[in-house]
Amino acid sequence: MNLKLACADFTFPLLSHEQSLRLISMLGFEGVDIGLFEERSHLWPSRVFQDVDRSADELKGSLDGLGLRVADVFLQMSPDFRAYAINHPDPSRRQRARDWFVRALEYAARCGCDHVTILPGVHFEDESPERSFARAVEELTWRAERAGRSGIVLGTEAHVGSLVSDPPSAGQLVARVPGLTLTLDYTHFTRAGLPDSAVEPLLAHASHLHVRGACPGRLQAAFKDNVIDYRRIVARLREAGYSRWIGVEYVWIDWEHCNECDNLSETILFRDYLRSLAA
Repeated sequence: MNLKLACADFTFPLLSHEQSLRLISMLGFEGVDIGLFEERSHLWPSRVFQDVDRSADELKGSLDGLGLRVADVFLQMSPDFRAYAINHPDPSRRQRARDWFVRALEYAARCGCDHVTILPGVHFEDESPERSFARAVEELTWRAERAGRSGIVLGTEAHVGSLVSDPPSAGQLVARVPGLTLTLDYTHFTRAGLPDSAVEPLLAHASHLHVRGACPGRLQAAFKDNVIDYRRIVARLREAGYSRWIGVEYVWIDWEHCNECDNLSETILFRDYLRSLAA
């Protein structure tokens, strides 16, 4: 199996963006996952979207010079994932989220990337969980259709605090939205104490995979403390003929103890481990 390995540009936030990209290239990755995270990544969508073509051309020029390709564009509109959740009850916020999503599609296409990731939405306490879920289905259906018209695969990441924080609900969401796939990250389920076997059925819906260490109670952990069986995951992907990217995704933020790992060393350890599985 020829693994296509990417590294997230937001793994190294203390470096400049150019330095981060150079480091990812020096580490021998083929691809880079681009984070468009408002107020918490190198590239803020509010700035990038002022001139999508120019911003995309600048990024692609830098990546071409480093021998890198964009594996995924991950859009998050606020540090608080509730503020502009795609299923927000406020129609004006939903419209802004749609507008930014369309620009993210344009940006990805201009960069030569065929995959965009977004968050799935949350439960809002002043309405029933069923209503929040139904609105998320409606919004994701609109987005999946728009992405498909642009030749882009849409992935959503089931995550801690989302309305699909367990595998059954994530599977239900994908089943309800034609064309929707998962940017699958086992660590959000491992943190909750769920075994790999509970997550494995979601591999059938994965279009992008995030890899890092995790264990019960810890969303992000060192390689030595990791309990996720990535050997089995890669074997299952091989059996399914998976040919898309696998992104090593360590983050360094003051949330969920995610600033307690040596991101550089852990990224290298997982890079080498994944390469050994491919061989």
